[in-house]
Amino acid sequence: MDWRRFGFIALIISVLFGVVVLIGHVQIAPVIIVTSMLATTIAVATPLTLGALCGVYCERAGVVNIGIEGMMLSAAFFGWLAAIYMNTVFGIAPMPSLLGGVAAAILTGGLLGLLHSVLSVTFKVDQIIGGTVINILAVGITGFLNRQLFFEKGSIFGGNVPHAPGVLPRIQIPLLADIPVVGRIFDQQPITWAAILLVLVTHYVLFYTRWGLRTRAVGEHPRAADTVGINVIRMRYANVILGGMLAGLGGAYFTLESVPSFEPLMTNGRGFIALAAMIFGNWTPFGAWAAALVFGAAQALQINMQFFREVIPPQLAILQIS
Repeated sequence: MDWRRFGFIALIISVLFGVVVLIGHVQIAPVIIVTSMLATTIAVATPLTLGALCGVYCERAGVVNIGIEGMMLSAAFFGWLAAIYMNTVFGIAPMPSLLGGVAAAILTGGLLGLLHSVLSVTFKVDQIIGGTVINILAVGITGFLNRQLFFEKGSIFGGNVPHAPGVLPRIQIPLLADIPVVGRIFDQQPITWAAILLVLVTHYVLFYTRWGLRTRAVGEHPRAADTVGINVIRMRYANVILGGMLAGLGGAYFTLESVPSFEPLMTNGRGFIALAAMIFGNWTPFGAWAAALVFGAAQALQINMQFFREVIPPQLAILQIS
């Protein structure tokens, strides 16, 4: 990502942070406000980051994936469902159940990535149509199963909607998390840390490994890649499935790390926002992450403004998203 685009992103985030500081400095010290905003921004940007990385892998391999939303929604549901079954039905302890739910979410994303590969690569279906199919399929299946399993009389849970066995615990970075005030930034949950690590891994894989070179060759000039012996179909399958697994991990954030429950359409368009972040980030891992942080900062602004209702001007309060 070029420096001008990075500077523009930094400016937007600074403006959003500045708005909260101006509104809340009467009640809370600015350094605490900024720290809270930054910690919240990193956390809520997690699914956007993972969804954007999914898009990066797919697009670099030459496959357009607008099915990120459906992959995340399906993964959120089936990961939550797996955690509930493991804990409630089979009596497995909460932590292994949550980890099993994360694994189920990743598997769900990978399977939908495989479906997208079959449609787009093997059967040559228009890639936009293939992604739309996944989105519609996800909305229908998750809504239907959620109603049949938890709200219908005679279901396995008797019409009661159970909660997942809690959420994934926070992981603190030693020493850094103990720093007064700013230590909160280094106290995040596992999927959030995984998203940051995966940004670094993705950058290295795409630009410093043979796999990444072949992936970019397949996406930029598939005929030339095929001429030198690269299996174009295999590379596209692998990258789209890998991207789906990342989207699945992003879906697990909603039901296993953010809140221990599922609601229909709870991804709320974040898959499409992740796609926009990937494009704004110029199809690079760091650029996509930076763009995801912009959208995360906007959501953090909404979350943190609720603490300053007494000093928010009435005109601004009307505009706030409830």
